[in-house]
Formats: sequence, C-alpha cells, structure tokens
Amino acid sequence: MKIALASPSFPASIADGLVSVEQLAGKASEQKAAIICFPESFIPGYPGMGYPKEERSAEYLEKALLRVRQIAAENSIAIIIPMDWYSGDTLYNVAYVIGSNGDVLGYQTKNQLDPTEDNLWVPGKERTLFEVNGMKFGITICHEGFRYPESVRWAAQRGAHVVFHPHFGGSNTEGVRPTEFGHKDNPYYEKAMMMRALENTIYFASVNYASEYPDSASAVIAPDGSCVAHESYGKAGVLVADIDLSKATGLLAKRFKNELYNI
Repeated sequence: MKIALASPSFPASIADGLVSVEQLAGKASEQKAAIICFPESFIPGYPGMGYPKEERSAEYLEKALLRVRQIAAENSIAIIIPMDWYSGDTLYNVAYVIGSNGDVLGYQTKNQLDPTEDNLWVPGKERTLFEVNGMKFGITICHEGFRYPESVRWAAQRGAHVVFHPHFGGSNTEGVRPTEFGHKDNPYYEKAMMMRALENTIYFASVNYASEYPDSASAVIAPDGSCVAHESYGKAGVLVADIDLSKATGLLAKRFKNELYNI
C-alpha cells in the first residue's frame, strides 16, 4: 500500500490552504497513494501565524471541511485533514478522516495539549481507530505523539498498522535547518518518531510543515525503527511511500502488560 504525507508551506488563508490540499492530494492520487495526511491545524492554519481572525469561525471551518470532502471524492483518495473544530462553543484541535468517496469517517481530537496551547484549545477525551482499504490506523497530534507514547500504543494494541502524526515544529524567521535525518545534533523529534514505531512494531507517519527552519522532516518510519522515506528539509511537496502491512504486527505493543500499570 502507498501512503502520502503532505508538507505544505504555511497557508496564508483558508482559501490558500484548500488550494494546497487540492494540489497535493491530486499529486498523491496520481502516484496511487490510498491516503494523504496534512500537518497539524492546517485549516485554518496553526494559531499565531497571522491568519485572518474571522476565518476561525465555525461557519468558515464547516465550509472548508465540505471542500476537502469534495477534493477527496474528486481524486479518489482518503484525506486526513487536521483543523480547528467547534463543538458548541468549545474549540478543539482535531484531525478529520475523509474517505476516498468524500464520506466523513470520523475525527481524532488532540487530547494532550502542549502547555503553551492551554489558551488555544480544549483537550479532547476520546481515541479512535480508523480503517481505509484494509489499513487500520490511529492518529496522534504533535505534542502527544512526541511526549506521550501511550497515545500511540493505544492504537497499536488495537491492531493499527500505522499511526499518523500531524504536527507543527519550526519557524520561518529563526533557527537552524537540519541537513541529515536523525543526526545526533538535530532536535529530538525525529528520534521520537523512530521510537514510536520501534517500541510498538508498527509504522509511524509523521507530518510537518515546510518551513525555513524545521524542527523535523516529514517521514515514514518502519516497524523496526528505520526510516522508509523522508521529505527534504524546507521543501514543500508530497512524499509517497510504500508500506508493507504484514510487517506492522504490533508485536511489542501487544506484549505490554497493561494490568501492571493500571492502564
């Protein structure tokens, strides 16, 4: 099976973001990918990056989701689209899963917020397992995937072949651009990606924006912890990788003795 990771630049608006969704989903579909995942809070864009305030309304977000559903159906590809989402007056950080026919398969909330995000979103309380073309997968969003391994193990213990990890790490204004994936002097994030795959014997598909100074590259990590493929640092585009579902056994995750730790 082929999966795709989108590494777009920061969107200037919802309209700009939807153009990227259409273009990158189309490219992934041309390469026969079954599913494509975008970075954290791609619609309307991660808070604090200068996006129009009015676009963070429920009305704008609902219209954007409808357009993503149309794009999925037009390109016959499943889409994981991370976005802000209102439930009543409560604002969540979520990742919607759209089937290749445009149907909404559900969404995963970000349940473990970074301390700097406490004033941005309300943490969710549920975890969900999804399935597309026989591939079972979970989703963990940014901080929780890097610092809360339990969010990945939950899905692996329940039969997930892959956990997708939309995140945002980097800057266009300051920092250092890495040159080698997993280098010892890189920030720890890429090492965490490798561990999430290795410690659970599943694939881990981590998705970041293309920025001038990224903290990590978008990458697909194999169940043995090796890097299947990664995007070039700072490059906007789509990464398509072949994965072998038979290798994602979840062996180590399923051997974990939950009863010893009250989990």
